[in-house]
Amino acid sequence: MFNIKEILSVTLILFSVIDVLGSIPIIVDFRKKLGKIESEKATLAAGTIMISFLFLGERLLSLFGVDVASFAVAGAIILFLLGLEMILGRNIFKHDDISVSAASIVPIAFPIIAGAGTMTTLLALRTTYEINNILVGVLLNLFFVYLVLKSSYWIESKLGQGGTDILRKVFGIILLAIAIKLFKTNLIL
Repeated sequence: MFNIKEILSVTLILFSVIDVLGSIPIIVDFRKKLGKIESEKATLAAGTIMISFLFLGERLLSLFGVDVASFAVAGAIILFLLGLEMILGRNIFKHDDISVSAASIVPIAFPIIAGAGTMTTLLALRTTYEINNILVGVLLNLFFVYLVLKSSYWIESKLGQGGTDILRKVFGIILLAIAIKLFKTNLIL
């Protein structure tokens, strides 16, 4: 059964983790290098990764003998570090150089949109929310990602560097709070 409160919660949590608005400077940089970003291709690839991991992620983890709670705690640590990175403006995670021709998939679709934080969050959400509500939240986020990718230049021109920096810090704080909640919920003492 669809639950509006769960859908809203899932949508906001994923929105914070994906942080497509905070990624506008990266998206704009790749758009300048490529001339354009293939918004449809990037959104479809990210959606495929997210939905596949939502359904197959737990089985994949079981191959390695890892339970969802342990993965969620590990993900909480990653989310915490991502939040710190966003707030402090320091790069904790290194990003490999990629070929410009593949930028719509790597790094836009993966890992910017459907990265480790998103996949960890999807598995953690499965422990708390109904799958159909998670799917609706994923689809709503993919729609928003598509809109942002399509209008990244316009958004950047309206927000300016200061507005983009403020959004990044606000979503960093939200990520820290989500990480702490995931850690508390899944840590078994």
